[in-house]
Amino acid sequence: MIRVGIVGSSGYVAGELIRCLLHHPAVKIDFLYSHTSAGVKVSEIHEDLFNYPKLTFTNQLNYHINLVFLCLGHGNSKKFLLENNFSDDTKIIDLSNDFRLQKNAILNGKEFVYGLIPLNKARIKTANYIANPGCFATAIQLGLLPLAAHHELNNDIHIHALTGSTGAGQEHTATTHFSWRENNLSIYKPFNHQHLGEINESITSLQKEFQNELNFIPLRGNFTRGIFASMYVNSNLSEAVVYSLFQEFYKNQEFVYITKKTINLKQVVNTNNCLIQLQKIGNKLLITVVIDNLLQGAAGQAIQNMNLMFGLPESTGLIFKASNF
Repeated sequence: MIRVGIVGSSGYVAGELIRCLLHHPAVKIDFLYSHTSAGVKVSEIHEDLFNYPKLTFTNQLNYHINLVFLCLGHGNSKKFLLENNFSDDTKIIDLSNDFRLQKNAILNGKEFVYGLIPLNKARIKTANYIANPGCFATAIQLGLLPLAAHHELNNDIHIHALTGSTGAGQEHTATTHFSWRENNLSIYKPFNHQHLGEINESITSLQKEFQNELNFIPLRGNFTRGIFASMYVNSNLSEAVVYSLFQEFYKNQEFVYITKKTINLKQVVNTNNCLIQLQKIGNKLLITVVIDNLLQGAAGQAIQNMNLMFGLPESTGLIFKASNF
């Protein structure tokens, strides 16, 4: 059994990690660390886990654990690791943005591998430290990397992507409470979202000459879970050729599916799946991607990475059915 701990256990992503890991056949949860909720029953915060009454948060760490997931706020993972020395045998998967960029990937000799599996699967299998990608970054990269791999991103890219309210975290803010979010839609961080850096690094790792603009408009949607991303580029490739490129790129990848049919969020919410629709309209190639921001965009992808790091089948503990109605 893989003994795991979760640090920062009270947020939405941690809640999904706990839910999935409780049913993972090769995992035993050793501790759920929360400095603000030590001694509190997990079900008091994650109410869907009411049937695990003995599960409690702790402020005690096991520094010799097999794997620790860091679900801390951005900027806090680095600080936490500087203050806490885990065993050299302890693997780490960080779900913040602290180590995603190459300039930030090394801390005290620990080198974090960027955990986007279609891009870095071989490295992930032998890695001890993983920087889990951002949710928007995951959806957008899965829509663009097959083109980058064939050097077909030769003009500016235009991206619109909507995320649900869970993407903003569990803390209540002016733009997350029900009376503001319901029947509403808004743009935030246009053209300068923090995930653009990791997207650019991934694209240029496959297409080194890429210097075009990523024009990204993120939007807050009035739903709880999911990311609906649409992006378009000018392309001389036929739809059939593009479809073939995507099928080839993802032929050995779990959870990524290519289609020509119209897609929607309900097909993937509560699953670890990514669904990509391709359409050629005139000289425009339209790519639409849907994922669950808490699973394929966070906790599910982290468990995929764990499975690879420990030599397990990639899909272990991650086969879920979407609730389509």
